[in-house]
Amino acid sequence: MKRLVILALAVLTLTGIAHAWTGINYPPDNQNVRLTSTNLPIVWLDVNGQYIQRNERITARMKIIHNGEGQLNWADTVGHPGQHIDYDGYIALRYRGNSSFGSSDKKPYSFRPLDKPLEEGGVKKKVAILGMGKDNDWALLAPYSDKSMMRDLLAFEFSRPWMEYTPQGRFCELILDGTYYGVYILTEVVSKGKHRLNLPDPGETGDDLTGGYIMEIDRADEVTHVSKYHPVSNTGSPYNNQYIYFQYKSPDYDELTAEQVSYINGRIDEMERLLWNYRPNGTAAYADYLDVTNFIDYQIAMELGHNVDAYRLSGKFFKRRDSEDPRFKMVVWDMNLAYGNADYYDGWRTDTWMYKSNNIINSAYDQYLIPFWWYKLNSNPSYIAAFKSRWAQYRRSNLREERVMAVVDSLSSVLTSHGAEQRNSQAWPRWGRYVWPNYYVASSYADEVRFLKNWISDRIAWMDEQLGFDPTAVLPGDVNGDGEVSVADINAVVDMINSGSVAASGDVNGDGEVNLADINVIVDVILGQ
Repeated sequence: MKRLVILALAVLTLTGIAHAWTGINYPPDNQNVRLTSTNLPIVWLDVNGQYIQRNERITARMKIIHNGEGQLNWADTVGHPGQHIDYDGYIALRYRGNSSFGSSDKKPYSFRPLDKPLEEGGVKKKVAILGMGKDNDWALLAPYSDKSMMRDLLAFEFSRPWMEYTPQGRFCELILDGTYYGVYILTEVVSKGKHRLNLPDPGETGDDLTGGYIMEIDRADEVTHVSKYHPVSNTGSPYNNQYIYFQYKSPDYDELTAEQVSYINGRIDEMERLLWNYRPNGTAAYADYLDVTNFIDYQIAMELGHNVDAYRLSGKFFKRRDSEDPRFKMVVWDMNLAYGNADYYDGWRTDTWMYKSNNIINSAYDQYLIPFWWYKLNSNPSYIAAFKSRWAQYRRSNLREERVMAVVDSLSSVLTSHGAEQRNSQAWPRWGRYVWPNYYVASSYADEVRFLKNWISDRIAWMDEQLGFDPTAVLPGDVNGDGEVSVADINAVVDMINSGSVAASGDVNGDGEVNLADINVIVDVILGQ
C-alpha cells in the first residue's frame, strides 16, 4: 500500500499536478496574468507550495522591489539588475481577518520578518518597509469587496492629522509562488512600537501597572473581558441578552499577570460605570477615563464612512500609563465596508447616524451591537457642541471637499496610471458582478470611483446640515484661504504689508487697511479669544 502511495505521488509530480498544492492558497480566478512593470512596489512571497494557515504561521520568503516614487519597478530582475530591494528575507506568514477572510476570495495576510526560518529557531525582527518605520508586525490587506481598493487608505488619510496614531499603508502588487495575486495594501497594524503606539509593557505595581495596554471591542471568539453593561437601543433601553466583548491584544491575554488583568478590567469597568450613569446635562465624570476629543475624532471617522462595523467590531483602543495620560483612546482601523460599500444595516445610506444602528442590527439577529458608550456620549450637550466644533475644524482643513476629492483622484491615479488596477481586475474579474456586500455594482473602475466620490459628497453635505456647518461661510482671519486660521495667515498679512500689494482678505478687521491691527485680530482668533 505504501508503495502505491509513493508511486501515485511520483506520477502527480511528473504530470505537474503536484503544483495544485498552490491552489490550496486561494489563487485568483485568472492565474495567467503577467506583471512586467509597475509604479507600485512588487512583493514576492515564496512559500514553496506550503499550505498557508490561518492560525499557525509558516516560514516564507519575501522580496520587495521598490525603486522609489515616480520610478517603475520591473518583475524581470535579471533583465533589470540594480533595482532597489526594499526587503529580502524570511517571514512568519499566516492568513488574517474575519469577514475579510471568510467572505472574500482574495485573502489577506499577516507577516513578521524573521532572522532565520522558524524551523531553525527563527525569531521576529524589526525592519523598515516601504518608508514605514521599523517594526516586526505587518499586514497585507486584500481589497476585494472594496472594488475601489482605497477605502482603508482613505480613512487613514482623513484621520491622520487628528488622531494620535493612525496606521500607514502602501499599495503594492503581489506574486505568490510565481502566480500574480493582484493589488494589496502593505500596512502597519495597530501594535506597540517606537513608530506606532509607543507604549511600554505594563509592570506589576504603581504607575507601571497602569499602562500600556491595547484592547479591542470585537467578536466573542477570543473573549478576554465581558462588559458589565449591555448595548442599548436608540431610546436607551438595554438589550439584556446582548453583550459587549473585549479582546486584549498587547500584551496578549495569556501574557498578562493576575494583577494586570485585575487592573485593566477594573479600569474599563469604572469608565463604563461612569458612562452608564451619566444623565443629560449631568457631570461628565467619564472624561477622566476617556479622551473626549479623541473619541470625537474616532466618531467622525466612523460616521463619515458610515461604516457598518463601526464601534462594534475592530474597535481598537489603548491606554498609556497614568503619569503620561490616564484616558482611553481609540484608533481607526478596518474601513473596507465603509463609504457606501455595504448593502446591509443601511450602510449604503448617507442620511443616518451609524451610532444609532443598534435597532436594525439587533432585528437582524446580529449579536455584535454597538456599545452603549456612543449613545451616552451623544446624549451629552457638551459632547455634541464639541463634536460640531471639531467637524468645522475638519471641514476647514483636510475635509474640504475639493481636498477630499483630490485624495480620491490621487489614489485612483496611482492604481490606474501603470495598469495595476487593470491587472488586478484580470486576476479577479468582478465588474458588473455583485460581491458581498456591495450596495452598488459598478461596471468599471471609473464607475466605482464615480460612485464613491458622489457618495462621499452626499455624506459630507448631510453631516454639514446636521452639524450646522456652512461650507460657504467666510472664516474670519483665513487670509490665505486654506480653510483654517494659523500662523500662515499672519505671514500672509506681513507679506502684504511688506510688498505693498494688499488683498481684501488681509483686511481682517474691516477698517479698510491692512496693518498690524489685522495681525492682532488673527492672533486673537488663534488663541480663541
